[in-house]
Amino acid sequence: MSVTREAVLAELKRLALPGGGDLVSRDMVRALMIEGGAVRFVIEAPDPETARKLDPIAKAAEDLVRRMPGVTAASVILTAHGPAPKAPNQAPPQLKIGGHPTPQEGGPQRVTGVDRILAIASGKGGVGKSTVSSNLAVALARQGRRVGLLDADIYGPSQPRMMGVKTRPEAPDGKTIIPPVAHGVTMMSLGLLLKEDQAVIWRGPMLMGALQQLLTQVAWGKLDVLIIDLPPGTGDVQLTLGQRTQVTGAIIVSTPQDVALLDARKAINMFQTLKTPILGLIENMSSYVCPNCGHEEHIFGHGGVAAEAKKLGVPLLGEIPLNLEVRVAGDAGIPIATGDGPIADAYAKIAQRLISGGMG
Repeated sequence: MSVTREAVLAELKRLALPGGGDLVSRDMVRALMIEGGAVRFVIEAPDPETARKLDPIAKAAEDLVRRMPGVTAASVILTAHGPAPKAPNQAPPQLKIGGHPTPQEGGPQRVTGVDRILAIASGKGGVGKSTVSSNLAVALARQGRRVGLLDADIYGPSQPRMMGVKTRPEAPDGKTIIPPVAHGVTMMSLGLLLKEDQAVIWRGPMLMGALQQLLTQVAWGKLDVLIIDLPPGTGDVQLTLGQRTQVTGAIIVSTPQDVALLDARKAINMFQTLKTPILGLIENMSSYVCPNCGHEEHIFGHGGVAAEAKKLGVPLLGEIPLNLEVRVAGDAGIPIATGDGPIADAYAKIAQRLISGGMG
């Protein structure tokens, strides 16, 4: 028997609260997630004092849900959210990032003004996924497309450095974020809202809330395509994106070596499970050409990504060589796709393939 959101909320209505009402009628249930038989949710009290009084209620709610038919595990987090005191002549409201996500009905939703969303993913870190994301965004913009770039790597945001953006975005009303534009690309990253060396120490619900805010509170304007640079792996961010947002398709980045391909297959399997189309694979660090003698060496092996693409029946969108200029350009905040040369041409060809296929 499958567990439904409606059944869980109906069960929680049975718990009366001090002062009247229940958890549902007083709108205290947040981030309700059901994965198979596992149920997770947050009880959000209006202030810390109320939260302390609700501790027995939270334990009772967890026990109540755990005993429901079809539930194999239940997890409840009790938290408090108090409004900031208002002061006369106060400064404009400050943007807050990382709250719990708001409930969403009706399945995955479109992002207002965005025609297509391309998720750039990898099974493991260190394969150049963020470099591919920024350069592909620039390459599409150079071919006349209205492009957005969202850095969804919440724990390790790198797009501000790669795109050369240092300006903190404005949020005049404390809600709507006005994103900067660099190299013809509208971009947004959590890294623009934090100090460069500040760590993000969040649990899953705050990650999901931050992603929701970056998608829905940013004034993206009218875009032909929004490129989302995902974190490596198959975690909360990928799952939240797939479940809440209509993603046109995913592009998987991998190096040729076997260990990278092993993890890339896991990313592919994740998107297939979420019913997100795989648009193609990109082989990064495909080969290295010595600048002195011109000898080409396949440092990480060769042919593995092409073989995987053939096996899946999807295109190998491109092979990007390993080149010192790519690293230098990324560190300088000027993606190599902004210029000319073999690497820029490789990204231009990938962009053209996506455009001709109706995905760019």
